[in-house]
Amino acid sequence: MTSRKPYHHGNLHQKLLEEATLMIGEQGVDGISMRALAERVGVSRTAAYHHFKDKNALLCAIAEQGFQHWQAHFAQLMHEQSGDMTRWLKAFVRSYLDLSWKHPEEYDLMFGRPVWKNGEPTESLKTASFACFQDYVDLIRLLTQEGQEGGELSKDIDCLRLAQVSWSMLHGMSRLLNDGIYLDRNAIDAMLDSAVEMILAAAKV
Repeated sequence: MTSRKPYHHGNLHQKLLEEATLMIGEQGVDGISMRALAERVGVSRTAAYHHFKDKNALLCAIAEQGFQHWQAHFAQLMHEQSGDMTRWLKAFVRSYLDLSWKHPEEYDLMFGRPVWKNGEPTESLKTASFACFQDYVDLIRLLTQEGQEGGELSKDIDCLRLAQVSWSMLHGMSRLLNDGIYLDRNAIDAMLDSAVEMILAAAKV
């Protein structure tokens, strides 16, 4: 019997996440199991279960990592934000679409049925997703406050509702792109402009 090759990587937790994400891209969520993941990485199932108690925990961790990646990227965008909020909002929308199609497996789990409806989202995933959305609500609030100071936007805007609706629009665009329904990515810039115009229009009196 051939002995299992020892695991030489320094961070098994992260390696399991990376390989699981690749497996989902190759086989879909239904094609992954803790046993198959352990064999692919070259560790015992006991070692894999030490980091994730079951498949649901693994999927939630991948989704949580996606929210963490997005929040770090969002923080960098906020740091680079200048006085032109319209231009910055366009950069935000582009970044959202970029991240969704560059990391489709993560994105599918961040907002998908396998975790939120068919699975059981972990408390840490709920916290990460809420923090990410709250950042977006804060962005909408900042946008409306600046407009109010300039006398351009309504003082009665419900920032939470505007954030919910506009985020839904961005999610819909991402899904249509990732699912191959929108095939002409040369039209992305025009779509971005339209999305920004719609968000700004919704914020006006």
